[in-house]
Amino acid sequence: MPDTYTTISGDTWDGIALEVYGSEAEADWLMQHNPQYITTTKFASGIVLQTPAVPVTAPANLPPWKRGG
Repeated sequence: MPDTYTTISGDTWDGIALEVYGSEAEADWLMQHNPQYITTTKFASGIVLQTPAVPVTAPANLPPWKRGG
């Protein structure tokens, strides 16, 4: 996965999250790592956003020896 995403005109946080991470639910993660654009609702083209990998966490219902911690 690339470390950045360059917007196209009309991009939205949830649409970018879906494109980059495969889930609109990661829009919050994306926004946390691009606070300078937090008030933007629709992007112009050419803005480079940081797209760090989402940390993988084990489901809470796994037994401790399968959680890796």
